[in-house]
Amino acid sequence: MNLVRTIILGLAATPLLAVAAEMDDSVEARLRALEQRQTLLESQLVERDARIRDLETQLKTGPGSAAPTAAVAAPAPAAPGAAPLPATEPAVRGDEPERWGSYEGGNGMVLARTDLGEVDFSVFSYVRYLNQTSLEDSYTDSFGRTRDLRLRQDVQLQKVNLSFKGWLFDPDFRYLFYTWTANTSQGQGAQVVVAGNLSYRFNDAFSLAGGIGALPSTRSTNYTFPNWLRVDNRTIGDEFFRGSYTSGFWAWGSLGDTLKYRVMLGNNLSQLGVDAGQLDGKIHAVSGALWWMPTTGEYGPGNGFGDFEYHDELATLFSLNFTRSREDKQSQPGVNDFENSQIRLSDGTRIFEPGAFGTDGQIQKATYRMLAASGGFKYRGWSLDGEYYWRWVDDFKTTGEIPVDDLFDHGFQLQASAMLVPGSLQAYISGSKIFGEYGDPWDTALGLNWFPLQRRELRVNVQGLYLDRSPVGYASVPFIVGGDGWVFTTDVQLSF
Repeated sequence: MNLVRTIILGLAATPLLAVAAEMDDSVEARLRALEQRQTLLESQLVERDARIRDLETQLKTGPGSAAPTAAVAAPAPAAPGAAPLPATEPAVRGDEPERWGSYEGGNGMVLARTDLGEVDFSVFSYVRYLNQTSLEDSYTDSFGRTRDLRLRQDVQLQKVNLSFKGWLFDPDFRYLFYTWTANTSQGQGAQVVVAGNLSYRFNDAFSLAGGIGALPSTRSTNYTFPNWLRVDNRTIGDEFFRGSYTSGFWAWGSLGDTLKYRVMLGNNLSQLGVDAGQLDGKIHAVSGALWWMPTTGEYGPGNGFGDFEYHDELATLFSLNFTRSREDKQSQPGVNDFENSQIRLSDGTRIFEPGAFGTDGQIQKATYRMLAASGGFKYRGWSLDGEYYWRWVDDFKTTGEIPVDDLFDHGFQLQASAMLVPGSLQAYISGSKIFGEYGDPWDTALGLNWFPLQRRELRVNVQGLYLDRSPVGYASVPFIVGGDGWVFTTDVQLSF
């Protein structure tokens, strides 16, 4: 009986065991298929990541470069019986490539930022096409002396300014070091400048710096550069009256939410192209600026010209600048030096050159004083800025006889602009007039600025500039001393 029962139970269990065995085979097959599918997916992801790295390497090295080729894994063959990957499978990237630094407007490329300091890198440069061939080829000054003019038509990489700035150990202790080349002045003094300054911020009302800096003699020398309508060139009025760069100490700060100041004590009006042995051992130049922004408390980046930012609220600025310096013929840069700010008569004659006034006399020393007052507004892409100048030159020390005891010149500039296409296209007109004892020169410029990336950092400028007996000029600006007629420029500027 027991034997029969055992046989019956065995016969009954046989199909169940067969089903179980079949189920085990099916599960094992499915597990193998899933493993093969996972292997295929992993190999395809490896291949995709390798291709992405290869493309990123090619983009970094640029076209035509021999970019290293990343190893690409061969795709695994499809496993028998494995289902293909669905077309809707999301793409998966591997780890992002390691990135260093960042870009910040006003700072440039942030190369390093740690608890102990920061290093920022920035560049200013532009390529210029210049055509002066429409100018008169000679010039006669107010004393009847005729000079031939060397008119230019060329393409130049005008300037390259490489700056490193940031702070060290204490965020209030800051540094700025830069190399500035004036390629149009190669072979002349100060065509390559390696300079900078150190500063410390005590509080919002007082910061102190020492090194090489611009005397705050006019709007354009009070840290507005390069936020100008023109590319690296001023009106001839501004150029005629202003001070320049020198070594010294300066302080600046805020006297409330809308009022700011900067004062500087320096060696002379312009130390570029002047070595220490040419200075007379005294610190002569003092310059100060006070500006008020009553409506918004700001006036755009660097308090510059033009309303690229498209102010929705009326922005206003009013300023006073004063500069005084005792100058001598040894502390003046050469006639064509980079950033030349020679003291000149309104016909372009340098007051320190021998026989400047048509006599055998020569000025050895003179005292320069200049007052500038400005005002402007910006609103919804429109801007208007005006500045008036008064300059006195007296207290002459001479050899021989000259026919004057003092000089007084005054003049103004006006600059207006409109954003024709917000963020992209800007039109402007600017000009100036000098009322001088030896002529009343003037200039006007019409121009367009195109910002192809809709950012301030890159722009293309085209300009027509009309000169009427320009009293100023040197190699790195489009105007020349005695220039009379039209000058045309096209510039591509990069500034970050």
